[in-house]
Amino acid sequence: MATQLADQQAQTTNAPEAVVVRFAGDSGDGMQLTGGQFTLSTALAGNDLATFPDFPAEIRAPQGTLFGVSAFQINFGSTEIDTAGDAPDVLVAMNPAALKTNVGALKPGGLIIADTGEFNKRNLEKAKYDVNPLEDGSLAKWQVLAFDISALTLESVKPFGLGNKEALRCKNMWTLGLALWMFDRDRAPLIDWLKGKFAKNQVLADANIAALNAGHAYGETAELGGQIKKIHLDPVASPPGLYRTVTGADAIALGLVAGAQLAELPMFFGGYPITPASSILHSLVRLKEFGVTTFQAEDEIAAICAAIGASYAGQLGVTSSSGPGIALKGEAMGLAVMTELPLVIVNSQRGGPSTGLPTKTEQSDLYQAVYGRNGDAPIPVIAARSPSDAFDCAIEACRIAVQYMTPVILLTDGYIANAAEPWKVPDPATFTPFPVQFLTEKNGGDTLLPYKRDEKGARPWIKAGTPGLMHRIGGIEKAVDTGHLDYSPANHQAQTDARKAKVDGIAKGIPAQEVTLGTEGGKLAVVGWGSTYGPIHQAVRRARTKGLDVSHVHVRHVWPLPEYLGDLLKGYERVLVPEMNTGQFKTVLRDQYLVDAKPLTKTSGQPFTIAEIEAAIEGALS
Repeated sequence: MATQLADQQAQTTNAPEAVVVRFAGDSGDGMQLTGGQFTLSTALAGNDLATFPDFPAEIRAPQGTLFGVSAFQINFGSTEIDTAGDAPDVLVAMNPAALKTNVGALKPGGLIIADTGEFNKRNLEKAKYDVNPLEDGSLAKWQVLAFDISALTLESVKPFGLGNKEALRCKNMWTLGLALWMFDRDRAPLIDWLKGKFAKNQVLADANIAALNAGHAYGETAELGGQIKKIHLDPVASPPGLYRTVTGADAIALGLVAGAQLAELPMFFGGYPITPASSILHSLVRLKEFGVTTFQAEDEIAAICAAIGASYAGQLGVTSSSGPGIALKGEAMGLAVMTELPLVIVNSQRGGPSTGLPTKTEQSDLYQAVYGRNGDAPIPVIAARSPSDAFDCAIEACRIAVQYMTPVILLTDGYIANAAEPWKVPDPATFTPFPVQFLTEKNGGDTLLPYKRDEKGARPWIKAGTPGLMHRIGGIEKAVDTGHLDYSPANHQAQTDARKAKVDGIAKGIPAQEVTLGTEGGKLAVVGWGSTYGPIHQAVRRARTKGLDVSHVHVRHVWPLPEYLGDLLKGYERVLVPEMNTGQFKTVLRDQYLVDAKPLTKTSGQPFTIAEIEAAIEGALS
């Protein structure tokens, strides 16, 4: 007993605060499944975490090729985690292609776990290796643990009579079992999950459980020397409550439902499949009991027009897409502006232009969101900073849409949509309802005035078919108050000004901008929006620990910009704006406030690393 206790103390005494692990293999190796289940076990262990699924755009790339590699990275630990980590401490490479495309990111001295069963001549050639890297000394700056995972998997599932191909599909579970042993994770929840997943095929359930147990047993019993150790990371200190892991897509779906409930409205979602936005539709389909109607349309235009029709009928219309689909929705977005109906438009940004990088992340649709429609068609824009923040942003988008009778754009991106993090499930009682009041009688004496505006500049919402309240709707300019067709110069000027004033006035109904980390005023402000939050926050925190005068300002309401933001930024000598585009938000800040904002741009399809922003901070202050 004393020996066991000493062993546990030795394991935990020098345990790091956080570890980054990347699983990489062929797109058919189940790396996303492996990573997802390792994430589940990590959350159950009480660690904070952030994940980054990174998969190819090809539906099924040729097996073993460089462009067919799928990876899943998780950063987890006993301290606050804001990003999926810069460089992995551990790389699990299931084949040569996975090794070649990912080893460059591994920390010096990091651990490579490789399946030698896949390092045959054919696979080495597909990965463009002239010689086996496990044997030529090219991996000397890392620790290498190479053994035949394929053979060990086949041996573990041999009693179940599976064919060779089916048996090898259990390889990801064997690898997961080893990872669970390495990081002191409980297998029971994963075993329960496997039983549920393969409830209709007992043989597959038993085979995968056997592989999982075999990988775990290998870690316990194999003579692995100093290369691999069992590491225990204590749970992170968290406020008590109910927690779950959540992806950005899940959080948006839940937030939209919550927003509709707070508005006391049924919700209609019109969508069309597109990566990475499709997950929102998949999540909402499972929430029908909350008054949600989902509609997969024949194209993007039909999807948004159906949502506008639902709003006209008295429901909360919602649509979703990524950059190319948002472009197709552009004309109908102008229709929603002209009809002044509430509508939530979710854009899960991806690399562009055109089809671009379907499975990679970018923030290059900001101009499109703020400026990208014909005519003067102002639309408020909100940007979520993380998967869990997407929940609150979705509620805020619903609130603004119904209170100001306007379409609202909610920006996320591929990283937020697919990444996962722990989320403390909020108490519904803490949210302030914003119930909708439909117009039920004429509002101009004996006359109906469907475009008469309230103190916010919003027109009344009239359900189609309300007795005595028939009115015109459509994209042609409407007369002030009456809503009759009116092309006159003075009327168009008045209505254009009114629509702009309404959206500009939203700034009075949102919180004034605050400093996220640091002080008001100083030498440098790093200003971010969207998913750059994590790396900026950690980089600024590290820089401030070194004594550098730098602060972090993160903007949620991208348009209209929050009050006080301009005065806040003018209190700093320099302003640096990191974003995954060619400098779009930098241009917005320069335009609105005449501040000399400097860009830090990245368009590689990958998120910023903490080190990249930390280096830029030091450069700006040097």
